[in-house]
Amino acid sequence: MKALKITETKNFMGILLKSDCFEDFLLAEASITTYNTFTIDGHIVPAFYKGDVNVPDEEASYQFSCWKDLQELCFQFIRGKRTPVRFHFTLYLKPDKIKALFASERFNKEHDALPEELDQLVLNIKYQEGSLTLITAVSYHSFVMDKSAERLWDQYMIQFLESKKIFFDSE
Repeated sequence: MKALKITETKNFMGILLKSDCFEDFLLAEASITTYNTFTIDGHIVPAFYKGDVNVPDEEASYQFSCWKDLQELCFQFIRGKRTPVRFHFTLYLKPDKIKALFASERFNKEHDALPEELDQLVLNIKYQEGSLTLITAVSYHSFVMDKSAERLWDQYMIQFLESKKIFFDSE
C-alpha cells in the first residue's frame, strides 16, 4: 500500500474527469461533498439490463460500472466556481487488466500465476482540506502472507502516473 500525494491538483483533476486516462478502471463507489453529499454505489444491478441486447458483453460481465460511464456525472457534481469540500473515489482495475498485469514479465520472474486469493487491485482517490492523495491497495478473498502482488501494484501505479505526467510525492 502506497500513499501518493498529488502535487498538481488541477492537472490531475482534468486528467481524471475529462480524459480517458482511467478507462481501465471500474468505479466501486464515489462520495462527493459540495453543497450536498452525493454518493454513488458502483455496483451494477443486472435486473436493469435484463433482455437488453445493446449492452456490450465486456460491460455486462463486470460487477461494477466502468469509470468512463460515470466520469461525466462525477464531473458535473464537482465542477463550478467553488472547490468541493471533499471527495473520495474507490476504483478497481478491470479484471482483464489484472490478468494482463500478472502475466507480465515483472510478476512472472517471482511467481507463476495470478494469486487465487486476490480479489481487487484498488486505487483510492481522496481529496480533503486542499490535499489530494492516491492510495493503492490490494483486496484479497482471504489472508495472505505473500505481499508480492501489493509490490507489483504499487510499482505499476507509480509507473502509470509517471507515464501520464501526473506528479506526486510519496508519503
